Amino acid sequence: MIVALPANEVSWEDLQTVFGKRGEAAQCQCQRYKIRHVEWFNHTLADRKHRLREQTDCGYPGSGTTSGLVAFLDDEPVGWCAVEPRTEYPRLLDTRVPWLDRDEDVKDAGVWAVTCFFTRAGYRRRGVSGALAHAAVEFARKAGARALEGYPMLTSEGRDVPWGELHVGSRSIFVEAGFREIAKPTPRRVVMRIDF
Repeated sequence: MIVALPANEVSWEDLQTVFGKRGEAAQCQCQRYKIRHVEWFNHTLADRKHRLREQTDCGYPGSGTTSGLVAFLDDEPVGWCAVEPRTEYPRLLDTRVPWLDRDEDVKDAGVWAVTCFFTRAGYRRRGVSGALAHAAVEFARKAGARALEGYPMLTSEGRDVPWGELHVGSRSIFVEAGFREIAKPTPRRVVMRIDF
């Protein structure tokens, strides 16, 4: 059974076990949407790790604040999902794609966003991202969000999508978690949303 917990309720070591020591997740430390594009190369890996540690508040369950969820399968940390008010993602707000043909205040803190999923190698295709999407809905709802959005890539049967693009999730995991499509700003990107 997959259980998802707020990152502040788990250890930093468990979160780093999910990200691993190599690959894009280890390098990014879930800062892609937290650091503006023009500033990205000014931040070292050590800096990105420090930022994530502060954002998640790992190991401090009483803090009441965190930037995501960690999934466990049989007590083994296996996945991560970033979920916060969308105003916490400067790069997302600077990106024009999610806002094409939408008349909405992008700085509305009552709307939260799921920006990233990651599942450890060896645990993929076991429903980890789907479980995290469901948990993100409940997490945002309990935190008082008015709505929750995701910005997945569309996938085609038989066509691989590199992790670098699919870290935002696939449309199907959002649909299964109760989201509905509200916009299709590009042929390969959709905006999914659930209103509370």
